[in-house]
Amino acid sequence: MSGCGCEHARANLEELIRGELEETDCQPIREHLEGCTECRDEQQVFETLTVAVRRACEGPAPASLRETIVTQLRDLH
Repeated sequence: MSGCGCEHARANLEELIRGELEETDCQPIREHLEGCTECRDEQQVFETLTVAVRRACEGPAPASLRETIVTQLRDLH
């Protein structure tokens, strides 16, 4: 892969943050992020969201959530 522009970097940010890219694919994106404030800002947003979602999924869901989902599914039929 040669060079990395904003479009490519942004299209791969989520995978980069989750560690799903090969190291050879990560390096050009990281280099781009070092020099691009806009993409780096977007990276920070994705990282914040990723951490928030992980934290939200750590504990068990409240019992009321199951009841709400079942009720909504019944209402669909």
